[in-house]
Amino acid sequence: MPAPHPRRWLILGVLCLSLLVVVIDNMVLNVAIPSLIRDLGASASDIQWIIDSYILVFAGLLLTAGSLSDRYGRRRALVAGLVVFGGASALATLCQTPGQLIAVRGLMGVGGALLMPGTLSILTTVFDDTERRKAIAIWSSVLTLGALGGPTVGGLLLQHYWWGSVFLMNIPIAVLGIVAALAVIPESRGPASRPDVVGALLSTIGMTSLIWGVISSAKDGWSAPTTVAGFAGAAVVLTAFALWERRVPEPMLPMSLFRDRNFAGASLSIVLLALSAGGVMLALTQYLQFVLGYGPMKAGTAFIPMLATVLAFNAVGVVVDKRLGTRVAVATGLLLMAAGFGVLASINPGDGYLKLLVALVVIGAGSGVAGPAAYGTLLAALPPERAGVGSAVNDTVQQVGAALSVAVLGSALTAAYTAAIPDDVAEPARRSIGDALRIAAATGDTGLARLAKDAFVEAMATTSFVGVLGGIAAAVVAVTVLRPKPTPTPPPVSPAEAPSEDTTTVAP
Repeated sequence: MPAPHPRRWLILGVLCLSLLVVVIDNMVLNVAIPSLIRDLGASASDIQWIIDSYILVFAGLLLTAGSLSDRYGRRRALVAGLVVFGGASALATLCQTPGQLIAVRGLMGVGGALLMPGTLSILTTVFDDTERRKAIAIWSSVLTLGALGGPTVGGLLLQHYWWGSVFLMNIPIAVLGIVAALAVIPESRGPASRPDVVGALLSTIGMTSLIWGVISSAKDGWSAPTTVAGFAGAAVVLTAFALWERRVPEPMLPMSLFRDRNFAGASLSIVLLALSAGGVMLALTQYLQFVLGYGPMKAGTAFIPMLATVLAFNAVGVVVDKRLGTRVAVATGLLLMAAGFGVLASINPGDGYLKLLVALVVIGAGSGVAGPAAYGTLLAALPPERAGVGSAVNDTVQQVGAALSVAVLGSALTAAYTAAIPDDVAEPARRSIGDALRIAAATGDTGLARLAKDAFVEAMATTSFVGVLGGIAAAVVAVTVLRPKPTPTPPPVSPAEAPSEDTTTVAP
């Protein structure tokens, strides 16, 4: 194992700065949903695709991007990702239609996929075993702090400027990250490998088909041709992806990894964890602004207690994992999240922010306890010499869960809202609360506004049961699948017989 890099802590600061651009953007976008509905005329389906277009491209390209960074240079991939992300953010401010913004968000997904794997893989190469856990803890904490500030800054911008201003703030962060990366971060590479282009295409197409089917099921029904075509296409393409990965000499996702119980169990737990929690922001930002009448800035600050709780309980999760084991830490956190969703399911139209605050804090505590143990277990099961691809695997399973969460919970929310609105209400008002409140404001129909708000609260409570079931299911997976991994005792060897196994090269 090579000695740690002398500038490693400064490098860690640059890596955290680079990731801030992704974290802040995704958090701010949730706060901007009502502005996009109002100013761009985005429908509920448009909002889902504005979010999902980024996640699908990001998740689909992560493994290929990780492999490319291992082969051609992790710093080079990081800088390229910042350039693409910053450029796409500038383009986003010029969009005039939801379709244009969906396309630009997909381009931002390309940038995110290039920069994300490099951060964790570079961290792995510049820190040794004695400091790596501390570095990863700081890396995670800084990201959470970025998520804390994102909604607040975004809400302030939205209160005084137009919706495009939330994308403008990505640009200076990206420029600063590029300059700092070139000045401070050393270039590093892993073993040469051929990019799995076919695998990347199959995974992206398969995930797109899956999300399309879920969204169509809420809009057109489960038997609609678009829904059937989406699910059928996903089944065929994702099956082809799995078969291809088993046969290709250098797969981006070796199927043999799933024979490891800890890898498979951690992956499924992370997917269910993200599926339970990822879509909650989509519903709650609309609840805060449409139902409670919060402005964008106030809605952004309303999430600070949840994010602060995640930050505080990350340390608790590390302690629980160390003393009681991974299964206890992951299962406990997931059950806490399920309990938080249970509180959300009990919210009534007359309830204010207090009950929501309780739910957010409990969900945040559960995520903080479960997250470090789940991600640490997955990373520990990966080959250490493939740092870029290893980081990408961790990011991919998380983003797949988030994409499914937005699609499943978003579609369930829309379907429940429509079912709660009487059939004699105008069709646009039955599709989304944003349209209903816009019609009510134009016509002075206070009864329609109250009806829409009550229906949305009922729909949100119904949808929260999906989070309850997801949290419980993930906890069961953690208990039954994850296994403690004993630390092997290496046989004694003489110094002459102990060559380094680290094939990664680092250039100063």
